[in-house]
Amino acid sequence: MFLHKLFLQIALASSLVTPVLAEEFGRPARPDEIELWDIDVRSDGKGLPEGSGTVAQGKAIFEDNCSGCHGTRGQDGIKDRLVGGQGTLASENPIKTVGSFWPYATTLFDYIHRAMPYQAPGSLGVDDTYAVAAYLLSLNGILPMDGKLDKQSLPKVQMPNRNGFVPVPEFDYPQSHHN
Repeated sequence: MFLHKLFLQIALASSLVTPVLAEEFGRPARPDEIELWDIDVRSDGKGLPEGSGTVAQGKAIFEDNCSGCHGTRGQDGIKDRLVGGQGTLASENPIKTVGSFWPYATTLFDYIHRAMPYQAPGSLGVDDTYAVAAYLLSLNGILPMDGKLDKQSLPKVQMPNRNGFVPVPEFDYPQSHHN
């Protein structure tokens, strides 16, 4: 009797439940919502925002936000070294830094803007990010001490390891995918 009653209750409950398919949830994102998430910067500079920053501004911002992890001049911190290492990549002890390893200054901007500082990722404004990138490039001898970066100048920066990466054919999308 108990099992019969339980079976009827399950059957009744099942008949009241309608299957819900995944396409019934959500809605297409609006263009303004997509724009909020479309913040990546490509190696060619596409996606760089308007703004600018100088080496001098970057030094102060770096000291306040980055030196705790990376050291006062991008070295000897508790986290990754950011300065030096040029000419060491082919050695027994390669030192991978912004100046020795990083292939594009534009993607340096992208990484700083989206992932740094560690304790508050994405908290630096656009101008602050340009400034920190300028400071790091200056410390690595890539940008002069009186240098300034913006949307036009950043893609023109030639990183020492620009041609140090070998493209893998299966990841080389046809040009039509890059638009």
